Amino acid sequence: MPSFDTVCEPNLPEVKNAVENTAKEIATRFDFKGTAAAVELKDKEITLIGDAEFQLVQVEDILRAKLTKRSVDVRFLDKGAVQKIGGDKVKQVIKVKSGIETEDAKKITRLLKDSKMKVQAAIQGDAVRVTGAKRDDLQAAMALIKKDLPDMPLSFNNFRD
Repeated sequence: MPSFDTVCEPNLPEVKNAVENTAKEIATRFDFKGTAAAVELKDKEITLIGDAEFQLVQVEDILRAKLTKRSVDVRFLDKGAVQKIGGDKVKQVIKVKSGIETEDAKKITRLLKDSKMKVQAAIQGDAVRVTGAKRDDLQAAMALIKKDLPDMPLSFNNFRD
């Protein structure tokens, strides 16, 4: 029976490269000389550090540009609140989303059931497997998911015929 998996997976090596390129640009830019501006990646969290909140916005703009240049969808980024750290410095933690959350997976399955398509959706961990009798039904399901959930950076893999 034909099937595919709906997943939400960023390209982590490209995210790492974008963070490293952002750090290099921060080190060489004149307006960041002598400031605490920095960016670092640990696990799936990007930490932005700066002297003031406007500086964090500048660092985030550079990071977004680098991610876009490396064709990583910026919808994977989940911004946290700006926190004050020692002295007059501030930091912001940005989480890199990975995997479909249970609530979003339920939205996808409900969407497919309500569409009256001849496909079945099953939640499997942090992915949603969609099965159907015909390849055309599966392709229509992919189009429906992409159209109705534009705020989620979903991709489809493991297509079996």
